Amino acid sequence: MATQRGASGQANGNSKPGQSRSYDDDRNTASQETLYTTSNGVPMPHPYETQRAGANGPLLLQDFHLIDLISHFDRERIPERVVHAKGSGAHGTFRCTKPLDDLCLADVFSKAGKECPVTVRFSTVGGESGSHDCARDPRGFSVKFRTEEGNWDMVANNTPVFFLRDPAKFPHFIHTQKRDPATHLSGADDSTMFWDYLSQNPESIHQVMILMGDRGIPDGYRFMHGYSGHTIKLVNKAGDWVYAQMHMKSRQGTKFITQEESANKSPDHSQKDLFYAIEQGDYPSWTVEFQTMTAKEAEELWEKQRINVFDLTHVWPHKQFPLREVGVFELNENAKNYFAEIEQVAFNPAHMPPGIEPSADPVLQSRLFSYPDAHRHRVGVNYQQLPVNSSRTSYHMANFQRDGNMAFYNQGSRPNYLSSIEPISFRERSINLDKVHGQFVSEAVTFLSEIHPEDFNAPRALWEKVFDDKAKARFVSNVAGHMARCSREEILKRQIAIFREVSEDLASRLEKATGIKGYDGIKNMRFNGTHNGFSQDPKIKHANGMVSKVGFSGHSHNGAPIKGTHGRESIGHPGTNGTRVNGGATNGTNGH
Repeated sequence: MATQRGASGQANGNSKPGQSRSYDDDRNTASQETLYTTSNGVPMPHPYETQRAGANGPLLLQDFHLIDLISHFDRERIPERVVHAKGSGAHGTFRCTKPLDDLCLADVFSKAGKECPVTVRFSTVGGESGSHDCARDPRGFSVKFRTEEGNWDMVANNTPVFFLRDPAKFPHFIHTQKRDPATHLSGADDSTMFWDYLSQNPESIHQVMILMGDRGIPDGYRFMHGYSGHTIKLVNKAGDWVYAQMHMKSRQGTKFITQEESANKSPDHSQKDLFYAIEQGDYPSWTVEFQTMTAKEAEELWEKQRINVFDLTHVWPHKQFPLREVGVFELNENAKNYFAEIEQVAFNPAHMPPGIEPSADPVLQSRLFSYPDAHRHRVGVNYQQLPVNSSRTSYHMANFQRDGNMAFYNQGSRPNYLSSIEPISFRERSINLDKVHGQFVSEAVTFLSEIHPEDFNAPRALWEKVFDDKAKARFVSNVAGHMARCSREEILKRQIAIFREVSEDLASRLEKATGIKGYDGIKNMRFNGTHNGFSQDPKIKHANGMVSKVGFSGHSHNGAPIKGTHGRESIGHPGTNGTRVNGGATNGTNGH
C-alpha cells in the first residue's frame, strides 16, 4: 500500500512542521506511515539513485544523498563492550511484594504493590559480539530499575562469585579470555592463557568449580539465577545500615546444557529463546531476595569462619543468613530496535538511589569508576540522555553538566553554574554518610590478597556436598577437555595442585583423565599474582618472590572487616535479627 501524503508532502503521523521529533513517536511509527528522506529530512524519490557525469561517467561529489548514505554506513558500529559484548535484553516491570522498609529507605521497596519499569540485559562475558551463546562462560545479568528517585542499576552475574578479588587483576584476567596476541586464536582452540592465569591466581578456584560444572552453560537466559556477588549496604530511615547480598531467582527454574549438547545449538540460542518466549506471551520472571547481616555479624563471620564479606570469591551461608523476598520482576516487552535499546543500554553499579550504598569491597569500588568510564568512551559522554538510559522521575532533573558530543537535553537557557539569579531547588540529605561510611580511619597501604585454607572451603563443599556422581563426572570431563587445548604441561601440573587443595579425589580423577601428574599441593608453589599464605618461606610466600621488607602488600585478614573495624555506632544497633527472614535457606549447601 502506497504511503498517503498531505499537501505538505508529510507522511501521516503525529509530527507537525516546527515540532521536534519524539523518540516514542519514532519508535512506534510503522513503515507505512513514513516518507523516505535524507538525514536532514529532505524527501527523495528513490534510495538507490545516484548522480553521475553522464550515464557512463563518474559519480558527482555533489550527490549529498549518496554521500549521506555511505558516510553514515561507515560509522554504524560503536566500539563493542570489552566484556559482555554478546548479549540479549528486554523490558518489563518490577513489583514489590514484601516491603523492605525496616532495612532500606529506597522508595522502590517501600510498600507492597509498588512498581517501576525495568530493562534487563543478559550476556556472556569473555566472547566477542558474534560469539556463541552456548560458550562455557559466566553470564552477565544487569537490571536497570527506573525508580521514582532515579535509576538503580544492579550489575550482576549468574554466579555468586568471580575469578578475582583484587581489582587490578581484572584487565589481566579478561585479556586471557580474548584472542592470543600472536596466533589470534581464541580459547576454543588454545586455552593456554586461561589456565596460565588460573594456575597463578588460585583464589579463582571457587568460580572455576562453578564454571566447569553444570552451571557453566545455562540453557538460555530464562533458566538461570542472578547474584550481586558484591556486598552492598542497605540504609533505613533511622540511618541504621546492614550489609546485603542481592539474589534474583528464576521462577522458571534452572536448566543447563552439557558440553556435548552445546555443539548442536544455534549460535544465538539464548537470544532466540528469550525473544520468542516473550513474543508468545511466556513472560519470564525472577524473584528478588536479599541476604543481610549487621556489622557485628560481618566481623564475627571473619573471626569465627574466615568468610570475608568484602571478598568476591566468598559466599554467605544461607542457613546463617537466609534469603528474604522483596519483589518480583517480569520481562514482558521485547526491544523494538536492538541497537537503540539493548546495545546502547548502559549499566553503572554507581547508580544507587537513596537507601542503597556501596560497601568497601575493592572490586566493587573499582567498578564504580570503570563502568561509567567505559560508557563515556563507547557510547559518549551524554550516554545517559539516550531514552533507554534516562531516568523517569516525577521531578524535573537539573545539574550543571553541559555540552559534549550529542548533547540533546542540554537544559535550555538555565544557568550552567550555581546561580542566585535563577536558583535551583535542592532536597535535604536522607542518609548520614558519616554514619554509613565513616568507620574507615587508616593510613594508606599497598594491598594484594593472599591465598588461605579458607578459600577452599566453599569449593570443597561444592565437590563433596552439592555435585552428585554424574555431575562430578561431567565436571572432570569438562575440565580435562578444556585442558587438552593447553600447550604447557607445567601450567596443568600447577592447576591440578590447586584442585588437590579442593579434594584429593578430584585431583586424582583429573590426573587420570589428562594423563598429567599434578604437584602435591600449593604449599611449595610461588604465584605471580597472589601471596601464598600456605608458606612461611618469603621467596615462596611473596607474589613473584619479592622479599623486600619495604611495603609488603600482604595482609593476613585479606581486607576482611576484622574485629574493631566498625565504629561503636555501627555495631550497636539491633540490625536485622528476627526481621530479615521470610523463609528458610534455599538453593544448596553453604550458600551455593
